[in-house]
This record gives sequence, C-alpha cells and structure tokens, in this order.
Amino acid sequence: MADLTPAVPSEPTRMTVERYFGLVEAGVLSEDDRVELLEGVIVAMTPSNPPHAAAVGLVTRALMLALGDRAAVRTQCTLVLPPWSAPEPDVAVVAGSHHDYATAHPRTALLVVEVADSSLLQDRLTKAPLYAAAGIPEYWIVNLRAGVVEVMRDPDRERARYRDVRTCAAGERIPLVAIPEAGVPVAHLLPAGPRRS
Repeated sequence: MADLTPAVPSEPTRMTVERYFGLVEAGVLSEDDRVELLEGVIVAMTPSNPPHAAAVGLVTRALMLALGDRAAVRTQCTLVLPPWSAPEPDVAVVAGSHHDYATAHPRTALLVVEVADSSLLQDRLTKAPLYAAAGIPEYWIVNLRAGVVEVMRDPDRERARYRDVRTCAAGERIPLVAIPEAGVPVAHLLPAGPRRS
C-alpha cells in the first residue's frame, strides 16, 4: 500500500559564507554582480541613484574627518558575519587601519551605515536584526525619504534587535558609541533637502 502521509516540505538550503566566496573564486559570481549574502540567501543590491550616491559620499567624508586615524572607514565593502551573511554595507567603520584588511574582510564593525531610499524596508527589517545579532554596537540608517538618521544602539544578540532606537534630525550631532569623542552632525550626512515619496 502507498504511503499517503503528506510530505513535509524541506527547508530551503541556506548558503554559507564559505560556499558564497567559493562561487566568487570559481567565477560564478563577479564583482560586477551587485549581490550580497544575507542570512544564507544571495540578494540583489538596489542600484544606486544620485541622492544615494551623494549620501554615501557625504557619510564617508564626514566619518573620515571625525575619526582621522582612529579607525578605518570602508565604503561598500564586504563585512563577513558567519555563518550565513556577507553584506556590503554602504559604509562601515572598523577597528584598525585599511592595511589590517589586506588579506581578509573584517568580521565585525564599530559602526555600520546604510543609506536608504528604496531599500528602507530591507535596511530596517533584514539588516538591523542581522547587525544586532552579530553584536555590532551601532547601526545608522540615513533615511533619504524623511531626511533623518535612524540611530540604533545596544544590540541584543539573542533577540536580534537593538534596544536603543532613536531618530536624529538636522541640527543634531551623533557621537559614535565606540569613539564618543568622534561625532558627526546629521546635516553632514544628508544631501540638501529631504526627499519625500
């Protein structure tokens, strides 16, 4: 007699960081493929529009001026968060200098910044839990739609969320948790004028 027990659907196979980089080394994925690995899934990255590109440049410049040589500011570079994720945040502040990452991508950051327009929901709902679970002490979303910066701090790794979430507007200054003497005015992170959709 045939077994009529309904089949339990199998969970989709998640890709590990090692397997993902294996695809890069094998040439299956190239630097021209605008993708990142998030929770074991290869995700297409949103193309950059002019306001996004301008904001990434502004954030990078503001952080470099504020930090000097106290940390390295990396723009749209891989951050390895084993075992399932290798995001490419718009900007990441990492300990040490760029020389420290000549042979391997960093596995943590002092601060991660995502510039959000069309990617706002993904940056809030997917990346915030990802960065919190990795223990990254501070995560900013430069919200181009509202013209504000969403600042998330105090990660709860087990619950994959930030305990301290607030919004900062032009006129405010944001000190970095890891380097409090280095602060950045919100106005220096945003292109002129908020964008409304």
